Amino acid sequence: MHVFHGYDSVPTGARGAVLAIGNFDGVHRGHRALLETAMDEARRLGCLAGVIVFEPHPREFFQPDKPHFRLTPLPRKLALLEGLGLDLAVVLRFDAVLAGLAAQEFIARVLVESLRVSHVVIGYDFHFGKGRSGNPETMRQAGHALGFGVTVVPQVEEAGEAFSSSAIRAALAQGNVAGAAHMLGHWWRVAGLVVGGAGRGTGMGFPTANMKLPRGTMLGHGIYAVRVYVDGVSHAGAAYLGTRPTFDNGEAVLEVFLLDFEGDLYGRDVEIEFIDFVRADAKFDSMDALATQMAKDVARVQEILARAGANPLSSRPV
Repeated sequence: MHVFHGYDSVPTGARGAVLAIGNFDGVHRGHRALLETAMDEARRLGCLAGVIVFEPHPREFFQPDKPHFRLTPLPRKLALLEGLGLDLAVVLRFDAVLAGLAAQEFIARVLVESLRVSHVVIGYDFHFGKGRSGNPETMRQAGHALGFGVTVVPQVEEAGEAFSSSAIRAALAQGNVAGAAHMLGHWWRVAGLVVGGAGRGTGMGFPTANMKLPRGTMLGHGIYAVRVYVDGVSHAGAAYLGTRPTFDNGEAVLEVFLLDFEGDLYGRDVEIEFIDFVRADAKFDSMDALATQMAKDVARVQEILARAGANPLSSRPV
């Protein structure tokens, strides 16, 4: 997948594509309906299929002091989009200039003059342009007047439950990573730098790699079964997120014990993929009691990971 930063950076050969437009935070199953529609339309028209995404998220631009829980930072988002088979992604910097464009200006300058879109795919609740004045009907009318097709994809749901980034964030805040994965269509991940810790895990026989969650992340405290990616290689892991009530009730930190890895991860970037929740955080009377529980947790994690597949939907009806 070719990635272009800015609408004026797209070469002639990549113009005229079918483009799905949105934030696509999470690239969840609702988003995939838009993306699959775009790819189907591109095949019908015999042209490229792509996506327009905004960076940073508009909420981060308008509320810079309020932490925003991003499900997928840009590198992860682009990797997921590429995995779906898209030909190109246009990353538009969401700044004061872009935010100040009226809806009709955005269509004329970005979509028509620069990208020469052949067809646009948007969601039923898509709003754009200064003051969010543009909506699906605005896009339909512009397409009819300016010569590009428009498809508006309705809300995607299952058993009355709509797939949305907000619902996924709410599930993660409750520790329901399996439920979040069901809505996402893939396991949720976080990435970060391994930092130094107090070394208590090593003393109990469970050395951990520690990292801080990205700003704004809301994840329920407790023990999780995870996969840890080091240089692209997957390792089984038991993760703890909490304030360590047995010791100090300090700042929440993510600590991961890798079951099948030996070596020093300090200062290295890793990705942690959350598979299932094991138990809630708890305070123990002694380090021995905590160590005994940790051994039980690791055994439970091994059971969970042994039956977890690469796709969270593989064992669920779709």
